[in-house]
Amino acid sequence: MKKIILSIICFISFFSYSEIIRVASFNALHLGTSKKDYKTMARIISKFDIIALEEVMNKNGLDRLVSELDNTYDYKISSAVGSKKYKEYYAVMYKKNIVEKVSLIGKYREKENEFIREPSAFYVKSNKLDFLLIPVHSIFGDNPKQRAKEASKYVDVYKYFKELTNQDDIIILGDFNLPATDKAFDNLKKENFSNILDPSVDKTTLSKKGLASSYDNIFINLNNTNAFTNRYGVYNFTKNNNEEIRKYISDHLLVFIEMDNKED
Repeated sequence: MKKIILSIICFISFFSYSEIIRVASFNALHLGTSKKDYKTMARIISKFDIIALEEVMNKNGLDRLVSELDNTYDYKISSAVGSKKYKEYYAVMYKKNIVEKVSLIGKYREKENEFIREPSAFYVKSNKLDFLLIPVHSIFGDNPKQRAKEASKYVDVYKYFKELTNQDDIIILGDFNLPATDKAFDNLKKENFSNILDPSVDKTTLSKKGLASSYDNIFINLNNTNAFTNRYGVYNFTKNNNEEIRKYISDHLLVFIEMDNKED
């Protein structure tokens, strides 16, 4: 696989967006309720065609981002997920002149209380591509055992939406609060899913001093997702300004993949 490094100062596109689509995941840190630098966030979002968002608190933040992007993007938002005391939403933002359709499939129907925030699935269609995008925001909890318990259940999420939609091309992405090399993901990997980013080198969360953990990732069944170009990356937009970024943007970086959308 080939990792791509993006710069916030200069972004050179080697491909037509109609032929290559960049799909990203971004934990947007209380989007809609905390004070944000929306202009900078919009610049970050604009580097990508489809963005799965976690920690969306309401539609206000999404509407503000769309406005800053001159209404060239639109979004779909899930129903609320979480506990009685705390709820948030998943959303998918997308470039309107590239993506033909995004529709909400719905939440994972739990057999028991398996997830603190049930994953939601979105159907995405663009040119020859159609796939399910499942953003997730796993529990952080008091200890890694709680995170591992949820991670072991993502295989059930995959099977549920595959049966519900008869769709094989499914991408599970987001903030797992656990490195993707943890054994808890083995159940998912037995279904031929692979984590695209390497947790040993691809750090995605920000401390006050630098990059900290590798909690964000993208899981793909490489047998079914043939459009994946093997190009991927972590978009580091911090410019070593971590404290301000954590305060006004997020404590997570975006992770992304490229998908081939050329006609055969």
